[in-house]
Amino acid sequence: DKIKAEPARLLAEFRDQEVTDEELGKPLGVDLFKAGDRVNVVGTSKGKGFAGVMKRWGMGGAPASHGHHEIYRGGGSIGMHTYPGRVFKGKKMPGHMGVENVFVKNLKVVRVDTENSVLLIKGAVPGAPGGIVRIIKS
Repeated sequence: DKIKAEPARLLAEFRDQEVTDEELGKPLGVDLFKAGDRVNVVGTSKGKGFAGVMKRWGMGGAPASHGHHEIYRGGGSIGMHTYPGRVFKGKKMPGHMGVENVFVKNLKVVRVDTENSVLLIKGAVPGAPGGIVRIIKS
């Protein structure tokens, strides 16, 4: 059987939940939560584009003086010698940063406004303003 759900900005599936047939396809509101609840929030982090090793991995870089030239913000050596003759998987290198799933645990619900469908959460909610987040009871 197909669930005749109204088109929305996001349709999500929540598995391992016991619901009746009448509840299937219905939108979820903020009335599921109350002030003082602890929740986990899952969202997509802000995209930072192509980032070097200092920004992406927090590496220290090279000294700006005392004989150094050209490479100040590089990651240094990426391997050994003829053996192993390759770069190991997982080597911290420059590349795309951000746009990843971020899971923030144990945030506190401060206030629930059911009229405007607003949930006020204290803490670091991941993502850009207006981004979609999934809120799960802790």
